[in-house]
Amino acid sequence: MSFTKRKNTKRVPSFRKLLRTSKIKLDNKLKNKQYKQQSAAKKYRKEQKKLREAVRDAISRKPFPLEECKKRQVAGKREEEEEEDALPLDMMDEDDLKLMEDLAQKASFLTRDLSSDEPVHVKKRKHESVIDKYEKVPRRMQTEPEKELIHLLPIKDKGGIIPQTMEKPVLNVEQNEEEDTEEMEEAEDFNEEPLPVLTPEEMAAQRRQKLQERKMHIAALASAILSEPDNNIKKLKELRAMLMEQDPNVAVIVRKLVMVSLMEIFKDIAPSYKIRPLTEAEKATKVKKETQKLREFEEGLVSQYKFYLENLEQTIKDWKQRKLKKSNVISLKAYKGLAEIAVKCLCELLVALPHFNFHNNIIVLIVPLMNDASKMISELCFEAVKKLFKQDKLGYASLGVVKVISGLVRGRNYDVRPEVLKVFLHLRIKEVELQKDSEDIAPKKKFMTYKEKRKNLSRMQRKWKKAEEKLERELLEAEASESKEKKLKLHTETLNIVFVTYFRILKKAQKSPLLPAVLEGLAKFAHLINVEFFDDLLIVLHSLIASGGLSYRESLHCVLSAFHILSGQGDVLNIDPMKFYTHLYKTLFSLHAGGTNDDTGIVLQCVDVMFAKRRKQVSQQRALAFLKRLSTLALHVLPNSSVGILATNRVLMQTFPKMDLLLDNESQGSGVYLPELEEPEHCNAQNTALWELHLLQRHYHPTVQKFAAHLIVGAPTEGSGALPLDLSQRPATELFEAYSMRGMTFNPPVASVTPRRKDTFSQMDSFIDEELNKQLQQHISETVTHKPLDFAKHLKESLLL
Repeated sequence: MSFTKRKNTKRVPSFRKLLRTSKIKLDNKLKNKQYKQQSAAKKYRKEQKKLREAVRDAISRKPFPLEECKKRQVAGKREEEEEEDALPLDMMDEDDLKLMEDLAQKASFLTRDLSSDEPVHVKKRKHESVIDKYEKVPRRMQTEPEKELIHLLPIKDKGGIIPQTMEKPVLNVEQNEEEDTEEMEEAEDFNEEPLPVLTPEEMAAQRRQKLQERKMHIAALASAILSEPDNNIKKLKELRAMLMEQDPNVAVIVRKLVMVSLMEIFKDIAPSYKIRPLTEAEKATKVKKETQKLREFEEGLVSQYKFYLENLEQTIKDWKQRKLKKSNVISLKAYKGLAEIAVKCLCELLVALPHFNFHNNIIVLIVPLMNDASKMISELCFEAVKKLFKQDKLGYASLGVVKVISGLVRGRNYDVRPEVLKVFLHLRIKEVELQKDSEDIAPKKKFMTYKEKRKNLSRMQRKWKKAEEKLERELLEAEASESKEKKLKLHTETLNIVFVTYFRILKKAQKSPLLPAVLEGLAKFAHLINVEFFDDLLIVLHSLIASGGLSYRESLHCVLSAFHILSGQGDVLNIDPMKFYTHLYKTLFSLHAGGTNDDTGIVLQCVDVMFAKRRKQVSQQRALAFLKRLSTLALHVLPNSSVGILATNRVLMQTFPKMDLLLDNESQGSGVYLPELEEPEHCNAQNTALWELHLLQRHYHPTVQKFAAHLIVGAPTEGSGALPLDLSQRPATELFEAYSMRGMTFNPPVASVTPRRKDTFSQMDSFIDEELNKQLQQHISETVTHKPLDFAKHLKESLLL
């Protein structure tokens, strides 16, 4: 048998063997390796230290020059001669003298002080070892820099603390100096060539060329992205990089163009759903190529959209804080234009993409800008929020905006502009509650129960019915239609926040400029307030009116809010708001043809709520008093107010049938009419007549004439005295706005007079000339026979005539 001798080679341990190796063994190997490294480093440090000491000693032992040695030898000889004179000559042998002469010629004498009495061979071994080590040291070691050590955090184990160090990297000074010299040479070469001086025309042409190149590049990128968004999503990053344009000649315009272009691109390619981030399990699973491509597209779209919004936000912050970038490419004045464009882009995205990602972040940016000092920016944000409220059917976006506004008002201690609260008036909550959407009006699909199917359908029909119902359910889920309950829940939460904001201002900031907006909002949404707050709210409104600190319009809003409350859920309460009737009756004559003419619309709303919607709770005496005072008021206001007031009187005469007694002069009653009395119940309005209608019938405005003639005959709905449909079917507030004279023109315009023909005027001129000539000749013939003085007197009298 032959045995083969195995080679003693070290094999690499397999993975299974490594798994079987214990953790303690691996730790011990690691520690041994660290110990070896530390000991080697320690040994290296000791050697370096010894070499440095040897070099230091060699430098300190500097040899003396030969001239000094000769001088010292001469001095030594003199001393020896003196000593020879003192010592006997027979004590020095010839051999000793010869040895001294031989030793004097050796180099070892040059390295020591000959004047000393120390023997030559003292400490010989020590000096030889130091010199030998010094000779072994390479000459270049003196020029090499020392390697510094950085002490790291130590490692602690069972054996103790193991220090950790690392060598500090040494910069190559020579290389840096060479690079600096090269840069200086290049800079000198660059400075040696002077820049060409351009004329203004050449500079303008160069700027136009650069701008045209940037525009073409932006257009090419945008068209590529829009044509194939899935494949060219990476070009969004290239386009977004142009927001950092560094050319000062075209930086402002290019950045504005890129902002607007990106905004339009995101509006076009953003999907109609919110993109959520993938979970770890979803990322780990294998999917199809199409699905993976869609995921990459959505991920890239969301990331680029986020970076774009951050750029817009940073632009606005830089303008607000008056900060400039380090490059100083754009001036501080130009930042305002950039900030305005950024705000416009954010407003467009707020309205166009309420369903997409980061919409709440845009709301948080836009809402505080409604209170901005710049009128342009605040109006932009106000219009954007108003559009968002009008187009929001479900209420998610409206709820987010209302929450941010409420927090802003409270955080600023109610020191905001009134427009911030006036935006609540554009919420769709009242419209949805009163005028239901088609989605809510349409009845829900009801599916047949199992008993109904078994009773009314055959087996085959049941099978078909089941498949049909399954398909309809899938279609309903695909549409993702929101239920009416969910919509009402969102609206309820939104209104609660609005009312909390209103009540805080009424309680804590009654003298704030926000009070008119609060009262106007209460007048709009008062019918939706909880019944539990009615008593307290009516008391607060009356106390505000009685305080006398409100303007006329604010007091009208208080009255309107109170009657909105009582006309809605407040019908069940037994409350007589006589104080509010009295206040409105007393202040009606505050309206006139001047500035308060615009308040007539609020008065018309108040009268409509007070009488038309509460006809059962109003006495006839009160209605007669208001009818008489409104007719008197129509005499001294503008035509549009007169039309609105007469339309309101028409509604009162049709609502209360006994109003026609004011049209009869022969009717008699007890008492005398007291027009200056402030109580409508006790002014005896039944003892007067509507004589104002005869004056209004001669009004210059044709619509006022029609209404006055219609009311004189008792406001009939049919017959010769009835109004045309375009006037009878429109409410008073709409007529007031339709016939407004804000443009300082007649509404409707007055027909112009038709000019006469030219020949008619020429005939009249010739006739007048002939008559004048005849009279002049007659006067001359009559006065020639008289004396000159009489002639002059007669001519003077005729001229005076």
